[in-house]
Amino acid sequence: MGMEQAPTKPGNESARGLRRSTAEEERKVEASKGSDLAKGADRVEERSRSSDGKSAGQKQAPRSKRH
Repeated sequence: MGMEQAPTKPGNESARGLRRSTAEEERKVEASKGSDLAKGADRVEERSRSSDGKSAGQKQAPRSKRH
């Protein structure tokens, strides 16, 4: 949930804190890795490939045709 979507003040503060801690953790990982982490769709693809070598699209089962 985004900060602007939080219906209450405590929820808004919680979302803000989560965003800060996530950004801090990302900076630490990038520093230890020596390069930036992939963002957005590139990150999904990177994480998908690292698990078993297949892209996210390759893991999707083809839909059967219904008549």
